[in-house]
Amino acid sequence: MNDVAGPHSARGPCVGPPCTQVLMNTKTETADLKWTIFSLAKPAWEELSGLDEENNSVRIYQICQTDSSSSHWLRSGFIPRHGASQVYVELRFTMMECSSRSSHHRSCKETFNLYYYEADSNEATSSYPPWMENPYVKVDTVAADFLLRKGGERKFNVKTLRFGPLSKRGVYLAFQAQGASMALLSVRVFFKKCPPLVSALSSFAETVPRTLVQEAQGVCVEHAAQLQGSRPRPPKLFCGEDGQWVGQPTTTCACLPGYETSEGHTVCTACPVGQFKAASEGRCTGCPGFSHAAAAGASVCACRSGYLRAETDSPDAPCTRPPSAPRSVVTQINDTTLSLAWNEPLDSGGRSDLSYAVRCSACRAPGGPCLSCGDSVSYRPEQRGLPGRRVEVWGLLPHTTYAFTIQTLNGVTGVSGKEPAGEDVNITTSHDVPSLVSVILKSDSTESSLTLRWSVPAQPHYNILQYQLRYCEKVRTHTHNALQRGVYRGVSPHEEAARELPTPLCSQPRRSFPSAH
Repeated sequence: MNDVAGPHSARGPCVGPPCTQVLMNTKTETADLKWTIFSLAKPAWEELSGLDEENNSVRIYQICQTDSSSSHWLRSGFIPRHGASQVYVELRFTMMECSSRSSHHRSCKETFNLYYYEADSNEATSSYPPWMENPYVKVDTVAADFLLRKGGERKFNVKTLRFGPLSKRGVYLAFQAQGASMALLSVRVFFKKCPPLVSALSSFAETVPRTLVQEAQGVCVEHAAQLQGSRPRPPKLFCGEDGQWVGQPTTTCACLPGYETSEGHTVCTACPVGQFKAASEGRCTGCPGFSHAAAAGASVCACRSGYLRAETDSPDAPCTRPPSAPRSVVTQINDTTLSLAWNEPLDSGGRSDLSYAVRCSACRAPGGPCLSCGDSVSYRPEQRGLPGRRVEVWGLLPHTTYAFTIQTLNGVTGVSGKEPAGEDVNITTSHDVPSLVSVILKSDSTESSLTLRWSVPAQPHYNILQYQLRYCEKVRTHTHNALQRGVYRGVSPHEEAARELPTPLCSQPRRSFPSAH
């Protein structure tokens, strides 16, 4: 007879723990099982209606033998294994005690044998495969723990056996009774698998163990990802053949910025309104000063109106603003050199990285345009990024009005989109200050002498009487003043004079040279 397990063999939900998948259960059958029976002599297995331990109506098989001279076989329908490798069978049965039987025979037995046969389809017939241990594979000889006696308590036995590994699409179960009087009350075939699990922010699907320990790969839970810098390996956990997870996951999953772990490291929850989390690790915290998070799940708090963050500021730094203007600018002019000093601004913008910059414009003609000083003047120590509150400006022209602006800067000045706050000051140089020599050319040089030439600067208010020369050696740290021979060569008598130059960084005492004529 060709038969196949009924609807109870369909893949059902995972129940547990441990998680079990039922492949067949005769207790849930309402129609005849119609299993295949093979016996060369009577009595044979017989299908009956009976009652289980809860007095529910079930289909059972029983056999009452008088001797063990022949084998009596009972084979189930085809049971698809649904990917199971190791399969369990739970047997509920009763067994008659040999001494309690009316026709006790010395060959009476209180055991039976369980076999299985693998197949890729429902190919078994009443004669195939042959009714013998090979090709059937023996699982075990099953002995009863409780035996029925006349007038005794009715007790049934429960045995659970495991067989496998299986490789084909399905399996048949076969029961062999030789000399036993028994009733097979129910047969439940199932396999174990590890249930779905969420642990350490990693999610693992239900896993069927193929070996003693099966490796399972998982994924990070929603709103989680593997930590940056780690090798992109999925979470890993091992599933034991008993349907239990083994150990703890190997994982680098962490909540995304804006989310934090909760419910025992099983979910990532969005940071509430007013809080943020900038990195994958850590917890949500309140927004820093002058910032806010209007929605849940913020990875950074937005600055409030009028406040900013510099590109180098961390997300947990408070928002700040550009500083106010410096105060009380003081000027001191000495010929063509101007000294500027000032006080700190009233408002630093909430930052400690204050610096200052100087802007310079020259106005040569009254009422005319003022142009940027550019490279015509020099600044000591520098024009921009001044950490201190003092600067010297060198190379001013005589009889010229200059407009200076002292600006205050900090880390957010550049991202504000506005002109830095500043304090203005105007100065006018004197008529009596000699003009600078603008271009100096070298015409000749030897090991001990140097010839220089320059154009006579325009002096509308006085004649040039002298020139003053000052130099510094580039390599040595000390400097020398010297009279250069022939410095007046080619200069007409009314142009011969000495001129005082601005003191260079390697300042030395001044030395004037009289006219050559």
